[in-house]
Amino acid sequence: MGDIGVGAREIIQAWGRILAGSRPNISIEITRECPLRCPGCYAYGDDHLGGGGVTLRGLADYTGDELVTRFMALVDGHNPLHISIVGGEPLVRYRELGQILPQLAERGIHAQLVTSAVRPIPRQWAAIPRLQIVTSIDGLQPEHDARRTPATYERILKHIAGHQITVHCTITRQQVRRDGYLEEFLRTWQANPNTRLIWISLYTPQVGEISEERLRAADRAKVIADLRRLMPQFSKLQLLESVLKVFEKPPESPDQCIFAKTTDCYSSDLERRITPCQFGGNPDCSNCGCLASAGLEAIGRHRLLGVVPVGRIFHASVRVGRAVKQLRGVAVSGGNQERSLPEYD
Repeated sequence: MGDIGVGAREIIQAWGRILAGSRPNISIEITRECPLRCPGCYAYGDDHLGGGGVTLRGLADYTGDELVTRFMALVDGHNPLHISIVGGEPLVRYRELGQILPQLAERGIHAQLVTSAVRPIPRQWAAIPRLQIVTSIDGLQPEHDARRTPATYERILKHIAGHQITVHCTITRQQVRRDGYLEEFLRTWQANPNTRLIWISLYTPQVGEISEERLRAADRAKVIADLRRLMPQFSKLQLLESVLKVFEKPPESPDQCIFAKTTDCYSSDLERRITPCQFGGNPDCSNCGCLASAGLEAIGRHRLLGVVPVGRIFHASVRVGRAVKQLRGVAVSGGNQERSLPEYD
């Protein structure tokens, strides 16, 4: 599946976990704290954790050795192939991450740390294997700094020194109002020696959301057309035609979303599940622009031998995994042992 950009080994490993009734991916909001106040941030939305007055800022979180112990216990309980560490701002807990990240590497887990780079990224992290540092950059400097102060361009450029980062830009409506904007953004970060890859997502709204960030249908079509034209020009832009086709027609619901079905998401108390995916609340799937979701859906739409869609095999495997997990639960119950297993919907 070279055209999809994912190796056969990774797919087979994930498939094995799914058939065993487990999810291969986990996403953890490591802290509720963040010095930024970004417009449109889903993590701090009123409905992110299901509503009822429960929000990320009001949730418990941990520090020090207690955080390290609880975090690694959650990871070991899932035994994932891949983990995304988000927030809040993960670098608020850089001391604890200095213990957590090497332990993840020792376990052979691929880790993705998503940060604003509001503070220096420790230089020693550059030597940690299987660690990808993803830095959120919302457009060119004027628009980014207005949205994401104090994580300004000046700070980012200083704090990423010595690293090979993945630049992740979420396209909002503010960025599509000027012709050539996206090309200028790509040219800026293509030229930066600390940039390894560039990722592009489209802003994903909640159902019924009316905001300055939300892309109109014409905006979305323009962005996709621009990306299709620009892809061959920028070697660091990690994007495929198959992913753009998913942006044009995303999965219709969380139940049809491979990312949502393969990723367990936890908030900062390390107990509360975020559903139906990392966005929480009631995401508008018809306007989903999540790159992770689009990437996995692109794999799902790939046809083995040109005939059978991978997604059909995936959804059948989920049903097998659910049955296996239920049988395992019966066996554990029959042995009079109490064991809490992650829920697999």
